[in-house]
Amino acid sequence: MTFCLGIKTKHGLVGLSDTRITSGSETTTSKKVYTVNKRKHSFFIMTSGLRSVRDKAITYFSEVIAHQDDSFSKLYQAVNEFGNQVKIVAKEDKANLEESGLQFNLFSIIGGQLEDDPEPKLYLLYPQGNWIEIRKGTPFVIIGNSGFGHPVLKRSFHYEDSLDYALKCAFLAFDATRISANDVDFPIDTVVLKNDEYFTKEKRFEQRELEHISAFWNNRLKKAIEELPSQVLSSAFEDFEQILENT
Repeated sequence: MTFCLGIKTKHGLVGLSDTRITSGSETTTSKKVYTVNKRKHSFFIMTSGLRSVRDKAITYFSEVIAHQDDSFSKLYQAVNEFGNQVKIVAKEDKANLEESGLQFNLFSIIGGQLEDDPEPKLYLLYPQGNWIEIRKGTPFVIIGNSGFGHPVLKRSFHYEDSLDYALKCAFLAFDATRISANDVDFPIDTVVLKNDEYFTKEKRFEQRELEHISAFWNNRLKKAIEELPSQVLSSAFEDFEQILENT
């Protein structure tokens, strides 16, 4: 399983992915983020699904980028082309994979800003090659193990928040997933793209660099629970206590 998260804010984009690869009983580490940075031309791709499918699609797409990249002036055009490469890989490999009991399940988050884009764009690409744009109304998307991170983002993040705040929320969403699922783990890769900067900044973090944040968050949660204005909940014990007093 995988954890990849893309967030759109009014100030730009934030992305975060884990690096754990699980194959049977074996676990390894592999990068799940692909970035392109050129003059007024920057985007990233994060993927979940079979590693062999991901690597093949990215390799095919890299060749296209090497020869045709300048022909893309808006991000959706690059998204369409990556979708075309995913379709090619599906034609080549999907039937054989399914015969072996494996799913062709390559989901992708693609974010960036090209020369004619008025602002950074964020897209979710499906295995079939079609896509949706992630917009202000629901400004984030998770692929892979998505269930544990959603509540953190739903409760805490808004489109108007800063990139710094968005990255903090992204880490907490990952951390909630990490402690709940044994197939998501450190190291993590982050990407940040500011409006009109046209350069995706990428950084890797090891667990030892961030474990103090996890500990801080755990302690704050425990303290917040203790301080909840929960007097009304105490009535759940009153009848039982009354019974004990009368026996």
